[in-house]
Amino acid sequence: MRSLFRSKHLISSPSNHINNLHYSPYKLGFTVRTIITTCRAVLLPRFGSADVLEVRDDVRVPDLKSNEVLVRARAVSVNPLDTRMRAGYGRSLFESLLPLILGRDVSGEVAAVGASVQTLKVGQEVFGALHPTAVRGTYADYAILSEDQLTKKPTTISHVEASAIPFAALTAWRALKSTARITKGQRVLVVGGGGAVGYSAVQLAVAAGCAVSATCESESIERLLAAGAEQALDYTSEDLEVTLKGQYNAVLDTIGIQQTERMGINLLKRGGHYMTLQGESASLTDRYGLAIGLPMATAILLKKQMQYRLSHGIEYYWTYMRTDAEGLDEIHRLTVSGRLKVPVQKTFPITQVREAHNAKDKRTIPGKVVLELD
Repeated sequence: MRSLFRSKHLISSPSNHINNLHYSPYKLGFTVRTIITTCRAVLLPRFGSADVLEVRDDVRVPDLKSNEVLVRARAVSVNPLDTRMRAGYGRSLFESLLPLILGRDVSGEVAAVGASVQTLKVGQEVFGALHPTAVRGTYADYAILSEDQLTKKPTTISHVEASAIPFAALTAWRALKSTARITKGQRVLVVGGGGAVGYSAVQLAVAAGCAVSATCESESIERLLAAGAEQALDYTSEDLEVTLKGQYNAVLDTIGIQQTERMGINLLKRGGHYMTLQGESASLTDRYGLAIGLPMATAILLKKQMQYRLSHGIEYYWTYMRTDAEGLDEIHRLTVSGRLKVPVQKTFPITQVREAHNAKDKRTIPGKVVLELD
């Protein structure tokens, strides 16, 4: 059997206990105490098409910091951010750090914990997500996340199902709960409710007691209505601003083009919140460099915030995913109760990561794709 990692024997001592790993490779009733030094991972050595991705068996596993957890990954999902980063999105930040490991979501088992980790133990099944700017991602047999980026995996779902949830759900959580602070009885509009973030947003808003409307492709209408949306409308319908009756307290726009921004702004009540996933910070810094692009993006955002505050009395935001322990706890609770899920359309073995990325690039698989690790 091909080994998934290289290791060296360890004599335990207080100075090195954070790297100890109890591992039973063939479940024969014995345990080997080791340090994981290298493992299989998918590397991005340069930006480009899916063909640049490399599966390597000898990728170094860094030592754990005191607040970190080593996770034996069983499934990792493919997010739009992964394919965009592979193609060069964020190069102003990441190019000097190549090679990268892509991937943000993970589901697996705790293999080792840092000295200050209190809530997780070796052997527990967990799922979670890294921050978008993480350099060492989750496309690896062993992923490293901080304690607050992980929560216990519900026993009611598989690793494949669990890996599809956290990044998308935390992106929606930050917009709706951290930024807009939605409350029971409010009205929420999700533009692009058929995608993973949009579908998560609909479920989170319904769970919060909000009246939810969504725009989507025609094939997603029934799924969104089943998730609790009061309205789910084909985005190609004429005059959505008339069809989407009433005004909303919050609009989450996962599409972020000029037409959807105008519609969302016009449908908000005074004091409402418009949030788009398509902020311009990364694209402008990639184009002009950090020194020029970041101040330019800040100026554009501030101008729009002032413009819409004066003209419509609403708050305007570019929103991004961030790790949030409170959000993960809520996501865990809703997942356990069956009120939050992200359907997986297809799985690939990690060795077929190029095929998975190609399928997403060509839109031959519109739904969620997950990579499984043996």
